[in-house]
Amino acid sequence: MKALLARVGVVRAVAFFGVLVIVPLVTGQIGWLTNALIFTIMYAALASSWNLVGGYAGYPSLGHAAFFGLGAYSMAIVFNGSVYGGYLPFVMLPLVAIGAALISLPIGWVAMRTRADVFAIVTITVLFIAQTLAFNFNTVTGGAQGKSVAPAPFDVSTYNWPFYYAMLTLLAIAMGISLYFRRSKIGLSLATVRADEEKAHGVGVRVTAVKLIAFAVSCGIVAMVGGVWAYYVGFVYPQFAVDPLITIGMVLMTFLGGRGTLWGPVLGAFILVPAQEFFAFTFGASQLYLFAYAAVFLVIMLFLPRGILPSISDRLRKKRAAANGILRDASDAASAVSAQPAAHQTGVTR
Repeated sequence: MKALLARVGVVRAVAFFGVLVIVPLVTGQIGWLTNALIFTIMYAALASSWNLVGGYAGYPSLGHAAFFGLGAYSMAIVFNGSVYGGYLPFVMLPLVAIGAALISLPIGWVAMRTRADVFAIVTITVLFIAQTLAFNFNTVTGGAQGKSVAPAPFDVSTYNWPFYYAMLTLLAIAMGISLYFRRSKIGLSLATVRADEEKAHGVGVRVTAVKLIAFAVSCGIVAMVGGVWAYYVGFVYPQFAVDPLITIGMVLMTFLGGRGTLWGPVLGAFILVPAQEFFAFTFGASQLYLFAYAAVFLVIMLFLPRGILPSISDRLRKKRAAANGILRDASDAASAVSAQPAAHQTGVTR
């Protein structure tokens, strides 16, 4: 059974990424579609990264936008308006991830001494500190005036493609690490921590180590996504690069699709981001699209409170259990009926 599920998972992943790989090749010059997919895949990668710590470890970080901004400003500082990078910024992304992960370790070590609501408050404080620094550290970040990133020297007809495939690669990395967490000792340790941290200590789990690993890896991937975003939009402003709405988007998409699952954050992103774009286009500058955007989330959470994938799995499991119970009852009844003639025949013989 496990082998069958593994094969089904591989087929699903190959089909999903295969379709996304060929989309730009098929759509050609439809720039708006590629642009929309870039932001959808970006949020799918962000949500999958947040899920490593918020889903598997059960620590709801609200400060991840700080590391998104760190990656964005790293790209803007290194490749400013006078330095043309071409494909070099994409090559530099692993260094951005390593730097963000190292910076996140002392933050995580302090923040993860708290739990649940207090941890969320501590991490969102980190976000606002980072935003304040971005606004006031003018010599490095440009302050409220922002900081430009050198425009990419790509062909106009296929300008979006490198950014699209870079985001898609980061999504594959985030999902690959998520899959590794699910199937490795780290994932088992994180599940134990999420269930009962005191018992995890008691059974010998290196709680602090696994929590810091999840936090650092998550922040590193988020920083890489921020770097690609900065290179794509070409200008980094504090209110957009270190925006609490980025963190809220990660959290909502993860909870919507299913926290602690592989495909849940991706599903949440592919529902909410297109919905947001549609409502923004429909309602325009009236801001009414925010109510419609929230309504989509609330309706689904009312009917699927654990997220889409876990709720569907629970219902399918209950149906299978009910079906198995009916079949078992029918089998017992059939056995009883078949036993009656034999008993009758035995009685006649006697």
